[in-house]
Amino acid sequence: MNLLRFILLPFAPVYGLVIRIRNMFFDKNVFKSVKVKAKVISVGNLTVGGSGKTPMVIYLIEIMKSAGRKVGVLSRGYGRSSIGYILVSDGNQMLSTVEQSGDEIYHTAIDTKVPAAVCERRVQGAKRLIKDTGINTIVLDDAFQHRWIYRDLDLLIIDQDFFNSSDTFIHNYLPVGIMREGFKSINRSDAVILNRKFSDKLEIPENRKQYLMDKQVFTCFYEAVEFVDVIRNIHYTIEEFNGQKGLILSGIANPESFLKVLNRTGVEVNNKMIFRDHKEYTLTEVQQIRRRFYTTNSNSVITTEKDAVKLTKFSREFDDIDLFYLKIKLCMDDEKSFKQYLLNKLNDN
Repeated sequence: MNLLRFILLPFAPVYGLVIRIRNMFFDKNVFKSVKVKAKVISVGNLTVGGSGKTPMVIYLIEIMKSAGRKVGVLSRGYGRSSIGYILVSDGNQMLSTVEQSGDEIYHTAIDTKVPAAVCERRVQGAKRLIKDTGINTIVLDDAFQHRWIYRDLDLLIIDQDFFNSSDTFIHNYLPVGIMREGFKSINRSDAVILNRKFSDKLEIPENRKQYLMDKQVFTCFYEAVEFVDVIRNIHYTIEEFNGQKGLILSGIANPESFLKVLNRTGVEVNNKMIFRDHKEYTLTEVQQIRRRFYTTNSNSVITTEKDAVKLTKFSREFDDIDLFYLKIKLCMDDEKSFKQYLLNKLNDN
């Protein structure tokens, strides 16, 4: 992997230059952001995957619902089989499949029960979503780099471990590292949320504090809520899985935090199958999972909620196997201050 990174090293500055030129065009109003007839909250990051955008989107939607806003969510729909605008849910029923919409937005729509849509062109998608559902507030999932649509609040969520890391390779631009933009781009966000996931809160290194000058900074974390039977939708407490000898199944960007929390709950994590992010499961993989389950004498298969939405269609293949997902939720360390900040920003604009 390091050899490949060295080979790709000359391409990283080229990528970075293109991104800086594009951002300059927006900053100079050569490229213009378009307003839509709704309040817009953007959730994004600086890296490729794994920072916690989707849990943050779900958390924001619940705040908006509690505040009495008619809220919907719009995403590009990464990894979907369709193109163009697709109304995923009208808030009452699902109107597309997970293949047509992508796993993250499908998961979000089921979890929050709000109108949801996907569209590569966010301005067009936002206008259609407003027209189709009558919402007055839109949460944009993964839109920090998509500057064509005006946002009333630009939230940037960053993985705490990544932000604090001294690994110079991962702090490179793509394709060498995992950065879509450099740390200087933090400047155009309204607020930064450092996601410590299942870890303790860490002190920000001195060489990183410069990027957070004059920024509103919040911290958040994940909490394990329960285990849910994917096929039967039966809910179990965390304590009921203590000592569980499971086959761990993951197709997310950074599975380390998932494995860490399972270990904390008492679930054995040595027996695992790790796939790439946004894995589209086929019958071939399902048969591999079945073989691994039986050859290792596992009690169950335990996966993520994001993976679970793509595995439900294989209910027949899993009818003799207990398949569960771990439900997590995002929490703010200072929830009261964050909610107040959020609502004040929307009311001021």
